[in-house]
Amino acid sequence: MDDIKVIARDLGSAEKSVLIGFPGSGLVGSIALQYLVEQMEFEQIGSITSKYFPPVALMAKGVISAPVRLYEKDSLAAIVSDVPIHPMICYEVANGIMNWLVQYNLREIVMIAGITTNEPEKRVFGVATNQNVLEKIAENTIILPMGSISGIAASILTECKTRGIPGMGLLGETVNTPDPRSSASTIEVLNKIYSLGLDVQPLLDQAVEIEAAMAQIAEQVQKTETAQPKREQLPMYG
Repeated sequence: MDDIKVIARDLGSAEKSVLIGFPGSGLVGSIALQYLVEQMEFEQIGSITSKYFPPVALMAKGVISAPVRLYEKDSLAAIVSDVPIHPMICYEVANGIMNWLVQYNLREIVMIAGITTNEPEKRVFGVATNQNVLEKIAENTIILPMGSISGIAASILTECKTRGIPGMGLLGETVNTPDPRSSASTIEVLNKIYSLGLDVQPLLDQAVEIEAAMAQIAEQVQKTETAQPKREQLPMYG
């Protein structure tokens, strides 16, 4: 598709499990996969651009980074995004990604995302496109008995379903703030599925820093609101 451009070298000939993470609830997918590719020293093999992406370019130490990046290491590939995808164009983006992936030897597609709940446990919920894949994750996730998912994760898993490609979703329990603890929980599931042995303690240390910063912001907001002079209540006439 001209609207979705994948600029990358070919994936290796080995059968691939492709991990995909886009920003969403708690930034679970993007945090988890960016941590994974950095810690395990994946090789960046390309990027994805589109007129549908927001005009944002992130940088680290002055160096511009592509908003959606492709990585590879051994039998794993990863697609990591820094930009959210608007619901109106999720189909186009998911279709463009899958059109590129299907030319390779795929074992499965794994969507990493967040799911907002009112509970603090940081559980990981699982969904899959068929029963065989579901059994692969059943021991390490809580299988969702009913409900729906939305956004780019839903669009990519739907593409997997309609194209007959095994797909699974690992949904980390989160709140709507950056949530490294939930990301760490999803990595622990990946550790068990793929025997990665990836240490998540640095990510948990990052969670402590983020929580402390959020608490400080909340305290400052509360002090500001307390310091605001109360407005005189004027009678209403009508």
